Amino acid sequence: MRLARRAIPWLLDTKKFSSFTSASTLDFVPASAPIGSLALEQLQNFVYQTKRLFVITGAGISTESGIPDYRSEGVGLYFRTERRPIQHAEFLRSSQARQRYWARNYVGWPQFSSHLPNSAHLALRNWEALGKVHWLVTQNVDALHSKAGQQKLTELHGCTHRYVSGVVCLGCGSLCARETLQDRFTALNPGWVAKSRGVAPDGDVFLSDEKVQHFRVPSCESCGGILKPEVTFFGDTVNRETVNLVLKKLEESDGVLVAGSSMQVYSGYRFLLAASERRIPVAILNIGPTRGDHLSSIRVSARCGEVLPAIFPL
Repeated sequence: MRLARRAIPWLLDTKKFSSFTSASTLDFVPASAPIGSLALEQLQNFVYQTKRLFVITGAGISTESGIPDYRSEGVGLYFRTERRPIQHAEFLRSSQARQRYWARNYVGWPQFSSHLPNSAHLALRNWEALGKVHWLVTQNVDALHSKAGQQKLTELHGCTHRYVSGVVCLGCGSLCARETLQDRFTALNPGWVAKSRGVAPDGDVFLSDEKVQHFRVPSCESCGGILKPEVTFFGDTVNRETVNLVLKKLEESDGVLVAGSSMQVYSGYRFLLAASERRIPVAILNIGPTRGDHLSSIRVSARCGEVLPAIFPL
């Protein structure tokens, strides 16, 4: 079944975002062949026949916005560098680790917070407007789905961009905006300047230990406690209420689409296992193999920004 083109002027216009997919933003996109007409038609039919689509996205959907992923061959952060994300336990036990994390995050914040959604994010928002997407869960903390206007959304690992609650105090639980904390960093570190090329998927950049050692980190203004971004670090667990909400949305769905994720992290992979147990069909769109390939009925290796807008061409 081929989908007819539709003229729906009130939907978000993915074409006006085409300029975002420039040569520089494609630097972190793994090599892949253009999608073939048969594969596109199979994925179109899968999405078209699904009435309540459950979507899982990962770092691979944001590479076309200029944010690298972790694992892609040749361009992923792990392939190009020795850098690894901070572990939850390390952040809690070591003041030096917190100093290093916040210094790097402070330098990376202006670039990381300025990234814009690409055509894949806009396409999924359009699908929601069409009533196709029942729920979307993203493993990313880059806020690009929110910036695109996605409403039926769970940011599984949190998001530092939330205006009120981007940062949490581990002592009293008070919240503040990440932008507010940026101002406090600047006030505490007059004349401290550092530059680094490239920002990781969590907003981290590389700085030498020598540069970091003089960086001052503020405490909670209410109780003097430790400040942490309200995101789930590696080695931590996702809030159980969040998991239960996502599982409920999955149970209400009749099809799962994975877009831009290798599904290597269990916090997202668990939903594919749950879909398999419930006999909910799965389609995967990702460049390179994924942990969930054996659970999928359709497997497409191509760019999300190329494929997703073509499912419902406007």
